[in-house]
Amino acid sequence: MKVLVDADACPVKELIVETAKKYDTDVYMVTDASHVLFYPEQNVHVVTVDQGADSADLAIANRTEKGDLCVTADYGLAALILAKKATVIHPNGFFYTTENIERMLFERHLSREMRRQKKGHGAHIRKRTKEDDAAFLLAFEKVFKQNNASNL
Repeated sequence: MKVLVDADACPVKELIVETAKKYDTDVYMVTDASHVLFYPEQNVHVVTVDQGADSADLAIANRTEKGDLCVTADYGLAALILAKKATVIHPNGFFYTTENIERMLFERHLSREMRRQKKGHGAHIRKRTKEDDAAFLLAFEKVFKQNNASNL
């Protein structure tokens, strides 16, 4: 198992690096050329792709294999990763599943339509909390523990 991160705006990169190091797992931080990332850890690899609408998403999808773990807030990318039989976690700590992804994509479509028609109500984006980080870490570690148990 390797970890692939949609790193452009990922708020939990440091938690990912710390946890992956503990479990001796390779991490691929995928970002476009407008971001600069550097990690001295041997197991962390920064993959920089051209700037473009879906450049990072496509790079992640192309590198993902069955059994990998991906971290993203992008529903479209999550759907691609699920199709490859990999695990996908949102930075807020919930798992994307084949049971919830269609609903999420549909809700995203409805939101875009409402914005396009200017019927949306400028939703407030709440600030990230320590509880969000704790929820993510719990879910993220759960995958490592399950993976270690299945390898015994």
